[in-house]
Amino acid sequence: MATYTTATSIGQREDLKNVISRIDPAETPLVSNAKMETTKAVNHEWLVQELAAAVDTNYVNEGADYSYVNPTVVTRLGNQHQISVQAAQVSGTLDAVDTAGRERESKYVQVLKALEQRRDIDKALFKNEAKSSSDPRKAGKFLSYITNMELISASTTPSGTGANVSDMAGTNAALTLAKIDSAMKKAYEDGGNPTMMVVSPANKVAFSDLSSGSAVTNQLHMTSNAPTDAIIIGSVSMYLTDFGTLNVVIDRQASNTEILLLDKDHYSIGHLPGRMYSVRDVAPTGDTQKAAIVSEWTLIMSAPKAHAAVVDLSTT
Repeated sequence: MATYTTATSIGQREDLKNVISRIDPAETPLVSNAKMETTKAVNHEWLVQELAAAVDTNYVNEGADYSYVNPTVVTRLGNQHQISVQAAQVSGTLDAVDTAGRERESKYVQVLKALEQRRDIDKALFKNEAKSSSDPRKAGKFLSYITNMELISASTTPSGTGANVSDMAGTNAALTLAKIDSAMKKAYEDGGNPTMMVVSPANKVAFSDLSSGSAVTNQLHMTSNAPTDAIIIGSVSMYLTDFGTLNVVIDRQASNTEILLLDKDHYSIGHLPGRMYSVRDVAPTGDTQKAAIVSEWTLIMSAPKAHAAVVDLSTT
């Protein structure tokens, strides 16, 4: 007699795990490390004050009258808000049936769309794009404000107001520690203290390869014990430069042709009130639930000279 098995029986319940795993990553280091500010106008503006250059001849005769020198005039900078939208619609039936891993499909879709929008904003911040007030408005991105660029001589440098960008016309070259050190030096000399070096996955590998060939000979003097060799095991998470320590942050949205050296104290993301990942219910045109996730945001570079970038890289 044949054995009665699962292959021939009828009525078995499906074994569907009540959890949904998202494969696509949602990490957004540029956005996550930014301070958030509420703004009040489509064209958000701020003031940047610079000190006069230091001199080594500050001495006067006894009893002499003062020499009056006005401080440098503040620089007025600004950026445009751009509107990012993710919209979706779910049928009334799908919203009513019992679905695995979530209670209501329309709410679950809204969460997904908000995550997608955050990734879009993170990726947009890497774009070599100047601000524009023409519809659709565009916010100036990092590379339109950073003037401390380590680049090939054929490339131009932006003015640092968000109004223009480098033409990136130089012949791309390989990443070197000297390029990073040079960019860091430029930012430091301008008063900045970058602490975060944002790299693509490919540039992280390239950077670790550079470090493994040189950093192993450096010595650490962190304790009273005898100095020991620094150990590099496949990955470098921090880079001690002559001008401060850089935390190496991998961003999946980053370009292979640029590396950003950022001072987290001097950049933020501004948004109009109630216009950051806000849910907008849309009137149905049929048996559907419609909604949109809307953000009206901009990049605020409170001190553009505090940052630096290495551009024109040939990393693949």
